[in-house]
Amino acid sequence: MTRAPSVAVAAFLAMLAAERGAAANTLAAYERDLRGAEDVLGDIETADVAALERLAATWGHLSPASVARKSSALRQFYGFLIDEGWREDDPSPALPRVAQRRPLPRILGHEDIAILFARAEEEATGDRREPLRTLACLELLYGSGLRATELVSLPIRSAPRDAPLLTITGKGGVQRMVPISARAGHVLRRWIAIRGAGADSRFLFPSTGKDGHLTRVRLFQLLRELGARAGLDPTRLSPHVLRHAFATHLLEGGADLRVVQTLLGHADIGTTQIYTHVDAARLVELVNQRHPLAARTVG
Repeated sequence: MTRAPSVAVAAFLAMLAAERGAAANTLAAYERDLRGAEDVLGDIETADVAALERLAATWGHLSPASVARKSSALRQFYGFLIDEGWREDDPSPALPRVAQRRPLPRILGHEDIAILFARAEEEATGDRREPLRTLACLELLYGSGLRATELVSLPIRSAPRDAPLLTITGKGGVQRMVPISARAGHVLRRWIAIRGAGADSRFLFPSTGKDGHLTRVRLFQLLRELGARAGLDPTRLSPHVLRHAFATHLLEGGADLRVVQTLLGHADIGTTQIYTHVDAARLVELVNQRHPLAARTVG
């Protein structure tokens, strides 16, 4: 009989589905890797450095790609536990690091973004609560580059009245300031005026539960439903994809990499540099498609 995943593993998988739009096969692979670690260590939620070193020693027969995948799954799992406040220390440095080419993030083009916003704005006319909430979330994901967790857990007091900046508490409790455009500020003021159910909640986007907030899973669903209504492929949409689009489009517009690092809340600029690779890939594709020599064969 197959056992159910632990509470911590189940919560982590739910985050991957909601925040990153992970596909079913991807989620199954993460679950297999984490359960494999549980088979060796038992409770991986409380595992320490020595335990992870013992775990890594059992991977000697595996290929470098498999070791890299398992290590990545556990690193992300412990990062999630820290973000959620379930543990304070990170034992994952004990895991082996295998050099792997990092995959480029999925992004949306400018035309897709325009189509998505046009549909959201069309639906959010008047004082319709649900469409206006979706538009406000869209503005903050693409316009300010927020993570899904940062967005849904925003306290109402953080919403700017006239100031063009929003204070975000990101990973590890580190705070940063992100800009709020004039249009986003206008949408947020409209949303605050009609929050309705849950208006006494301390969260900007409350749920119907007692002092709860919109969940990452529901945010993910709202975006995909909007994308489908806009005629876009809903499988291409997630909060993480919009955050990638925010960063990539800023760099395409000439923004400095350090500025984008600050806006995204990346501790290491190496994490931000992947967006320069996205831009480079776009330029190579452009040359291959549009350059006069592209249509000529060699030989």
